[in-house]
Amino acid sequence: MDTSWNNVFIGDLNTDFIFEIIVRTLIMFALVLFILRLSGKKGVRQLSLFEVAIIIAMGSAAGDPMFNKEAPILSSVIVFGAIIILYRVITYVASKNERFENIIEGEPLYVIENGQFVLGVKKDHTFAKDEFFAEMRQESIEHLGQVKTAILETTGNISFYYFPDDEVCYGLPVLPKLYHQKSSVIKEPGFYACTYCGHAEEITANHKSCARCTRNEWVSALNTLRLTS
Repeated sequence: MDTSWNNVFIGDLNTDFIFEIIVRTLIMFALVLFILRLSGKKGVRQLSLFEVAIIIAMGSAAGDPMFNKEAPILSSVIVFGAIIILYRVITYVASKNERFENIIEGEPLYVIENGQFVLGVKKDHTFAKDEFFAEMRQESIEHLGQVKTAILETTGNISFYYFPDDEVCYGLPVLPKLYHQKSSVIKEPGFYACTYCGHAEEITANHKSCARCTRNEWVSALNTLRLTS
């Protein structure tokens, strides 16, 4: 058993190689930081899918030389050079050709318009409604009726544009306790919001499908004003 655990945690690692691993790691980490600084980006939230792919490629090139005796650092430096040249060429071409840029970077997506979710949004987005609601709550948004437009940027950030206070309408609540009170049964007349598309309307009947998306799951709508600090 001791031999098995020794193979798992130590294997044939030479203790003299430990210091070399530390040096290799510091060198490769510094190289990765240097390449990222060359890209001009300030943080992960600013990265597009193309740039994330570049970072993954750099991570793969940087990882092996950190602990593998057979992988010289020079090979990774060559890979890094090829990656940065590729990055510069593609970004230059993208700056000259909008269609190519849209293929590489993607396009911003309108998610909310006039306090409702946009129907027929491209199927290639992967954001979940819970994650989107979390983004809204971080911006002190209580319900969709406060939002005139929301755009999912190519970097993954969401840009919000708000209704002025006198134009705030009834909307789908994004607070967890209120949203999870959704039901297909309307118990009493009032303003309700469709949990699928965000369409809000006054309902007096006991059962009614959404006039916009034909779904039948409702939650009490809110029309409170957005509080800003």
